[in-house]
Amino acid sequence: FEKALAEADLVDAKMRAGAAGPLAGAPFLVKDLDAMGGEPLTYGSKLFRDFTARSDEPLIGAARAAGMVAIGKSNTPEFGLISTTEPVLHGPTRNPWDLSLSPGGSSGGAAAAVAAGVTPIAHASDGGGSIRIPAAACGLFGLKPSYGRGLKLSRPSPGNISVGLCVSRSVRDTARFLEISDRARAVAETDAAAPGPIGYVSEPLDRPLRIALAPDPINGGAPEPSVAAALQEAAALCADLGHHVEEAAPKIDGPAATEHFLALWASVAANLKRSYLVVRAYACGLKPWKWPRYEDAFDPWTRGLAEKFRAAERARPGQIKRSLAFIDGMRADYEAFFQRYDVILSPVLRRESVPLGEQAPSVPFDTLMERVVDNVGYTPIYNALGWPAMSVPLGWSPAGLPIGVQFAAPRFEEARLL
Repeated sequence: FEKALAEADLVDAKMRAGAAGPLAGAPFLVKDLDAMGGEPLTYGSKLFRDFTARSDEPLIGAARAAGMVAIGKSNTPEFGLISTTEPVLHGPTRNPWDLSLSPGGSSGGAAAAVAAGVTPIAHASDGGGSIRIPAAACGLFGLKPSYGRGLKLSRPSPGNISVGLCVSRSVRDTARFLEISDRARAVAETDAAAPGPIGYVSEPLDRPLRIALAPDPINGGAPEPSVAAALQEAAALCADLGHHVEEAAPKIDGPAATEHFLALWASVAANLKRSYLVVRAYACGLKPWKWPRYEDAFDPWTRGLAEKFRAAERARPGQIKRSLAFIDGMRADYEAFFQRYDVILSPVLRRESVPLGEQAPSVPFDTLMERVVDNVGYTPIYNALGWPAMSVPLGWSPAGLPIGVQFAAPRFEEARLL
């Protein structure tokens, strides 16, 4: 915090000289999956409890270069691999609206801090819903940008389906943060086919949208009554604003899509033993003969995901190749659907915020997998496609808890959403 105060003094001097941007001086938090030079970087994992990052991740560097001041790191589940924030290393983060509930994940620490008024904005990332889920649970705005819009690789690949941005209390602040991120991305971009910077989106669209209302998750089932009611209220609001809303959804094999996403998700955990345990443990200064046992290094959920992937690969090698091929075919189906519609409107989660402990990493793996998949049937599809989607706090439960709804658009159409 003392470093942040000193940095704020430097930013203040730039502001007085008229050499600072619109978010200069704004305090923010860095999710503990991304590096800030000279500060701890634990990934929510016991293995990295003593690790210090050497330099800023590109997105964090861009925010700081724009004058934003990082005052700390935010809690995350181990490696961001689950939709709640209850790592064994740091313990659970609580939802400010009800301290018995989860704030969602994996950007749960970021969302809880912003919802509680600690900072007006916080860095976040999303590999399967990790910006949109905590935004919905904590009553915030959360935009997941397209692959190639953020400071990540522009093509989805195993272990690289996550993009970074933020959670905030307003569309305005997220639009500014996207402008900062995208400008830095464009400067660093080497792909001539990548889009130019989006700029600051501040004006409304000049035409009504064709909105497809999709209430059901791709893996079957239906939203809880309070979530369904919030979705219908959002649809009615859109219609009152002059948009055309009708119930429709792309026709895809939802259970197969779920399994293929789970394969990509689990492959991240399966690769940890090779990549993180070797490379990162060495970076931490741990000598090979002092490394913890694999069983002790990671949380039970992470180990369970890794074993799930390895067992599937032993039974039938080539799962990643098959999953990417399936997603390519599914992308064509969605592209055809978006010839008829501009935006898809759906819930973010099937349920309201879940109680802490219900999806803790210590819950038996099969039970935990069933609980997670049952609730998270709306968000991962847009990570697999690489398309933008946002959670907007438009609903309330009977108990007075926020409920977010999701809007999604084709790749690089962040301006349409904002």
